[in-house]
Amino acid sequence: MTDMTLADLGWSADFARQLPPGDDATPARIAAVHRTRLDALSPDGPLSLTPTAPAGDYAVGDWVLATGERASPPLDRLTEITRRAAGHEARPQLIAANVDTLAIVTSCNEDFNIPRLERYLALAAQAGCLPLIVLTKADRCDDPDAYRRRAERLSPMITALTLNAKDSDEATRLAPWCRAGRTLALVGSSGVGKTTLQNALTGLSEATRDIREDDARGRHTTTNRALRPTLHGGWLIDTPGMRELRLVDAEDGIEDVFADLLDIAAACRFRDCAHDSEPGCAIRAAIAAGTLDPARLDRWRKLDAENRHNTESVAQRKARGRTLARMVREVKSVKARNRVED
Repeated sequence: MTDMTLADLGWSADFARQLPPGDDATPARIAAVHRTRLDALSPDGPLSLTPTAPAGDYAVGDWVLATGERASPPLDRLTEITRRAAGHEARPQLIAANVDTLAIVTSCNEDFNIPRLERYLALAAQAGCLPLIVLTKADRCDDPDAYRRRAERLSPMITALTLNAKDSDEATRLAPWCRAGRTLALVGSSGVGKTTLQNALTGLSEATRDIREDDARGRHTTTNRALRPTLHGGWLIDTPGMRELRLVDAEDGIEDVFADLLDIAAACRFRDCAHDSEPGCAIRAAIAAGTLDPARLDRWRKLDAENRHNTESVAQRKARGRTLARMVREVKSVKARNRVED
């Protein structure tokens, strides 16, 4: 893509309002984040920039101001996709920024998993992205529409598509979500066809791998995140398959996904009803009437409890970091005073 304008890259008035008066820095959009460098795109062409903030503070899709070869900290984001980092470390991990639509890619086979889809939907809602569920391998399924209907029942806000990712004509059905100035991000398990979709939408030819027959899962093909131009004028961010999607600070997103339960719970006799054995519990009444699946209540509780735990863990880590930083400053101050007295 040549002769790009800021609007082509996804620039909007929300970012323009953040420009310091009289600043002649060049706005640039982050295409890839490395340990000590940032790949960026601007109307002047590709840039290689040195970050002025820790690399972990930047996400693919961010906007920065470039002065020479230095990148400012990211401008305020319109959307921010974040999870708790994989492993034991209690810290948030940025996945992508300024994404318009989050395409949750799964397939019409054993990979289709309602609890996992609800997690991704909560992630999209918390980030402020439009959710789109893409059901691949429809050509290998006797009734792909049954999967689509199950997906769409999760929320009235959902658009779900069934397609054969290897058919480039079918893949172009995603074009409306990645036209000029629009950014689409692909998330989902390994082996569901994200790289195949990326190739069809961008014209690239990155390698793909077949799924395992025993569990319909695949190996990682994409190993890092990158912002790529699509054949339809917009942008695509592909992400590695996530073995762990642990939500953090996602209370509002979870409430959006389970809004139907919250509406029912509003009729409970007690405001702090735990929906166990309390009298006048509207949730229990709905389950007894057969209008609410008890498994959905269990998933809501599990996701809410996990998010609270992850959020508290991250907050505790940040508090420990602030305490350590304060102690370091105090020690330095004491040493400085001692040197003056000597």
